Parts: sequence; structure tokens; C-alpha cells
Amino acid sequence: MSSTSQKHKEFVAEPMGEKLVMALAGIGEVLGKRLEEKGFDKAYVVLGQFLVLKKDEELFRDWLKDTCGANVKQQGDCYGCLREWCDSFL
Repeated sequence: MSSTSQKHKEFVAEPMGEKLVMALAGIGEVLGKRLEEKGFDKAYVVLGQFLVLKKDEELFRDWLKDTCGANVKQQGDCYGCLREWCDSFL
């Protein structure tokens, strides 16, 4: 990943707390609503799934695509955001 979005930088700069799922890089309003409808309303709930999948990029990308219809760029942005957050805070 050559560059990261402002949203990514803001997310990984601090503890997750109660941030909404739409705070994750790659997750906008449409995908956020789809995730919320399936019970993934907070960023930490998506982090839980990320950890259940053992931080495996391919598995997480597939899960995100199947769960909310994320495209390849959105999958990569969200994965990179969570991976970097974990590297900093876990």
C-alpha cells in the first residue's frame, strides 16, 4: 500500500473505543449500513471478526465481500486499516 487515506490515518492514530463501523477505512455509508444490518455496528465488532479469521488477508477480504459486497479496493483499505491498528495496539 503506497499511500493511506486521511480516514485510515485517523483510525490507526488512537484506540478504537466505540467508533462506528463507518470509521474504518474502506467502509462508507452504504457498506456501513449493510454491516450494521448484519450486527456489525461498531468498528470493534469488525475487529473481532478480523481476529477470529486470524488476521488472514484472503479470509477477511472474502468475508467482507460476502457480508457487505465490498469491492477489492474497499476490502484492501479495511484490511490494511485493521492490520495497522492491530500492529499498533495489540
